[in-house]
Amino acid sequence: MTAAAVSTPQPPDAGSGAVPSVPPARPSGLRNIELGLLAFTLVVVGTYSVAMEAGALDQITAHFWIPIATLAIVFLGIHIAIRFLAPYADPVFLPAVTLINGMGVAFLRRIDLADAIRHKSTDYSAFSGLGFRQLLWTALSVGFAIIVLAIVRDHKSLSRYAFTLGFAGIVLVMIPAVLPARLSMVNGAKLWINFGFFSIQPGEFAKIALLVFFAYYLVRKREVLSLASRRVLGVDFPRGRDLGPVIAVWLMSLLVLIFEKDLGTSLMYFGMFIVTLYIATERVSWLIIGLMLFSGGVFTAYVLGGTIGGPFANFRLRADIWLDPFSDPDNRGYQLVQSLLGLGTGGLFGAGPGEGYPRKIPEVQNDFISAGLGEEIGLFGLTALLIVYLVIVVRGLRAALGVHDSFGKLFAGGLAFTLGLQVFVIVGGVSKLIPLTGQTTPFLSAGGSSLMANWILITLLIRISDAARRPAEGQPAKGGNGPAAGGPAKLQEMPTEVMR
Repeated sequence: MTAAAVSTPQPPDAGSGAVPSVPPARPSGLRNIELGLLAFTLVVVGTYSVAMEAGALDQITAHFWIPIATLAIVFLGIHIAIRFLAPYADPVFLPAVTLINGMGVAFLRRIDLADAIRHKSTDYSAFSGLGFRQLLWTALSVGFAIIVLAIVRDHKSLSRYAFTLGFAGIVLVMIPAVLPARLSMVNGAKLWINFGFFSIQPGEFAKIALLVFFAYYLVRKREVLSLASRRVLGVDFPRGRDLGPVIAVWLMSLLVLIFEKDLGTSLMYFGMFIVTLYIATERVSWLIIGLMLFSGGVFTAYVLGGTIGGPFANFRLRADIWLDPFSDPDNRGYQLVQSLLGLGTGGLFGAGPGEGYPRKIPEVQNDFISAGLGEEIGLFGLTALLIVYLVIVVRGLRAALGVHDSFGKLFAGGLAFTLGLQVFVIVGGVSKLIPLTGQTTPFLSAGGSSLMANWILITLLIRISDAARRPAEGQPAKGGNGPAAGGPAKLQEMPTEVMR
């Protein structure tokens, strides 16, 4: 390992007369806070589950406690693992994700009960259906997350495999595009690999692999990419020769839009690169250039979709549905219309847990789960859930500010932004803010690949936050507003350290 470090101010000596720094929080204290928040979130999920069964069935089944108890055991297991493997990690990540994941499992069981009522069945078992499968996937994903936490003891070690992971990410992105539609297409988007008895969405794992490569590359090239050629309206724009990486990622995102027929995935890949580039260089011009390139590419694809059709036709269709879904509410616009009606029916406070009609919304277990949930918990409840996502993103950005190496800063910032962007893309599509996409709602939607990939994402943020909060060996931790406290710190003022 080699390290090129920029010197940082050392804490004052004990006898210098300076005000001593505030000692860091004890690891046991952080973990006890996490345990308390974890217990509170499980109570919230359990209360919703009981109210949901009472509302849907006018009774509480004998099996109502099984999903709640299983979730408690699973999340307590990863809590114990964090106590030993990442004792200084941010205590908010795990409880926040527990709340969202638990609500997802509970609402999928709600869909199972709706199916049983519709088919006039009295089998309300907790050992079958979407809810049970999601419970199994949650246990498997959390178990895999613990393995990742045990293997990745230092986030900088991932930079050793940056090029390998970058290549693997590109391959994962390309596989659905080259497969026949019968093996990769769902609802018009080619994002899947269908094995018959199950399917995976490789793009969920590709985003993490590509972020490792982006962070490693931009740490090495940030000085060159920070150079400006001219100033326009107070904004410093880069040199033309430095646009190569941006153009390459832009072209890749357009290929995703064309061949995988999904705007959300295209936006996610290009957006996470541009934002990581902005974090590395602090140049607003990169955000402006990225916005112009992506907007121009999307507009061109829309125009070509109405003239030559071909690979652009599906995007044109989705854009037309977005512009006016009520022009064909029983056919092309049916999904979006039912989603909007479900959200409208919920109003501010919702119809109540178990009192809605989730099966009237197509794909309510996947793309439209936020609409089905919003019908029952209302605008206030859904907003509260979105705020929990926002808390995760903010804590991820705090970890990026607090960690002492540039690779960790870029990687954590990219992970946090990618999660936030994915939530924006899917909720924006469901609420008609942007065209519908094939993205899943993190931790809520049914599906194993999405759940596992996002648990890996959270695990890496936990690992980086542990490094950010851990006091340096032989030195007292800094207090106040510095990096050790999670306060703001500029990228250029921190050491650059990349494993080689």
